[in-house]
Amino acid sequence: MHFVLKKKLSLNPEKPKQSMGNNFISVTDLTKQDILDVLNDAAYFEQHPNSNLLQGKVVATLFFEPSTRTRLSFETASNRLGARVIGFSDPNSSSTSKGETLKDTIKMVSNYADVIVMRHYLEGAARYASEVTDVPIINAGDGANQHPSQTMLDLYSIWKTQGTLDNIDITMVGDLKYGRTVHSLVQALSFFNPRFHFIAPDLLRMPHGYRDFCKTHNLYYDEQETFDESVINSTDILYMTRIQRERFSDLREYEQVKNIYCLRKSMLDGAKDNLRILHPLPRVNEIAYDVDESDKAYYFQQAQNGLYCREAIICRMLGIKVG
Repeated sequence: MHFVLKKKLSLNPEKPKQSMGNNFISVTDLTKQDILDVLNDAAYFEQHPNSNLLQGKVVATLFFEPSTRTRLSFETASNRLGARVIGFSDPNSSSTSKGETLKDTIKMVSNYADVIVMRHYLEGAARYASEVTDVPIINAGDGANQHPSQTMLDLYSIWKTQGTLDNIDITMVGDLKYGRTVHSLVQALSFFNPRFHFIAPDLLRMPHGYRDFCKTHNLYYDEQETFDESVINSTDILYMTRIQRERFSDLREYEQVKNIYCLRKSMLDGAKDNLRILHPLPRVNEIAYDVDESDKAYYFQQAQNGLYCREAIICRMLGIKVG
């Protein structure tokens, strides 16, 4: 499968002037070739998930913000590759609760680990961490900014379900203002001539910066607030997101929009055969449970793909070749 995927994804990209380096902070740091390389390695790990490629290595997972899927996915990836895992999932159990600065925490952990996986509630925290240590930093989400490893598994899921990354119609629904997964995905897909459809209430519409990004890169996009069958029937990928309560400073605004969209199985009756539904999870009430019964639901397989992509990312940050 590794060589088949490489054949499908190698779309004669220009040879990059430099590789992604030893940090994985933002999709804007990646070339098209970087993306293809990670996805090809992920395909290899899907066939060979267990190895001792990281035997003797230590992976630190520092989660200053709650996480289930991302943290467990990175830790499982590390364990399956033979690494030891250290770190914390609750900052209250670390010295940060005593007032230790992020800089001091990173420099201290750098003494113990070969690579650091970090999630933080502040935008730009991962970039800052990469500037105070020589140990590779992998951004597992920084505020409403970026979630690049999620982007890799999203791209891998799109390729697996569509057979290509090119010329995809992708509809993004829900919290497009604070949704770091959709922000990263918009930027990463820019190499593949997508057509974006942004569905969100005005309060949560895609930020100006990402709409300007689409204009600068000559990417088609449209926007609307209505979510119905006419939207679903014309798309290849339906990317649902939850309304993120934790991002709202005014809970009255959250109450106005929290139940605004809900995908039900009956809404899929006229959908294209190739339509697949993605969601970064966790879901709240934006996807009804009856959708799980549809063959178009792909969000649990999407989460599983995260294991292979994160194995690939860790190995590339450590300069370890696979396959």
